[in-house]
Formats: sequence, C-alpha cells, structure tokens
Amino acid sequence: MQKDHTITAAGKLGREATIHPSAVIRDCSLGLYTEIAGEAELVETSLGDYSYVMERSDIIYSVIGKFVNIASDVRINPGNHPMEWASQHHFLYRLTKYGFGEEDNHAFFNWRRMHKVTIGHDIWIGHKAIILPGVRIGNGAVVAAGAVVSSDVSPYTVVAGIPARPIRKRFADGVWQRLEAIGWWHWSHETIGERLEDFYDVRRFLQLYGEAP
Repeated sequence: MQKDHTITAAGKLGREATIHPSAVIRDCSLGLYTEIAGEAELVETSLGDYSYVMERSDIIYSVIGKFVNIASDVRINPGNHPMEWASQHHFLYRLTKYGFGEEDNHAFFNWRRMHKVTIGHDIWIGHKAIILPGVRIGNGAVVAAGAVVSSDVSPYTVVAGIPARPIRKRFADGVWQRLEAIGWWHWSHETIGERLEDFYDVRRFLQLYGEAP
C-alpha cells in the first residue's frame, strides 16, 4: 500500500493510484490499480488494490478491501451529532471555529476513529448509500443505492432500504461459501489475467479453483 498520492491520469490504470485533481486525500493508504474520481474525499482510510471511489463520495476512518466498487455520492462513516449533550450543535466539538478554545474536542472525533467502518473484498456499494460508524460488510456483499446501513452485512448478501435489510444472497448456500474460500482477490495481477475468462461462469470457476462441496 502506498500513501498520499497526487497522481492524475486518464484511461488505463496502473500500479500507481489514479486520482482526479479535484479529489481530496488526507492520511490515506491506496493500493495498486486504485482510482479516485472527481470531488471525492478520503480521510484516514485504506483502500485495497483495484478498488475505486466515484464522484463526490465522502469516506473517513475506514478500512476498505480489494476490488470494492464505490458509486458516486456515497457516505462512509459520516459524523453524528451528540444528542445526549445539552446541545447538538458542533460548537461543542469544533471549539476553535467559534473561539471557544485553542483545540477542538478530540475525544468526540476519536470516537469515530475507534468505530471504523470495515469493508471486505469484491463489494458493490450503490449510489448515495450511507454506511454508519462501526459497520462491517462481508466479502461479496451488495449495498443497494440509497440504502442506510446501520448494522453488519453478511458475506455475499444484498441489502437495501432504510435501515438496510437483507434482500437475498448473491448465490445459493454452498456456492458463495466456496467462492469466499477461494479468495481470488488475493491472486496476482498476472494470475487474474490468465484466468479472466473463467470469471464469467461461476460453475466453471468453482470447478477449476474451488474445493469440492
């Protein structure tokens, strides 16, 4: 993983991250063949190999695996307001902004750091989805457009709605477990290229690379 890229490019991706000039990247770790689109913002986040983030998405304090597809206008680990305090306004934690202190309320922000979002491999997160602090999303899952995810998502599960609820599995039991066990997302770039045609047929893929059920 490599840190704090300022590389911009068009067309074919490479081992260096491709970052649009209008994107904001702070204290992040970006893997190989990653791409960050225009006006996206990532803060204190790791993005695994081959994953990409589309326009205007906002991600903070998150660990994101490989081959993750993040659509536009997604929010991952958004801030919450302190409903239990006498006021919910951010003057109570953004102290410097209002002249109430020389430092902000670090404890408030550290809570979000301690409640990272963890996203596995080969996941699709749809347009305008929101994933709340502390959520874990299993490998192969799908988060539908506009969903608000407030609890963990099991591997290879499609979730949708507000709050998000399981809709179905991507594959039948026995199939998705074998796919996950293969862990193809850890294969080398060259191996994936050599086996590319096999990905288009799940049955063939399992026959070639999966253990017998």
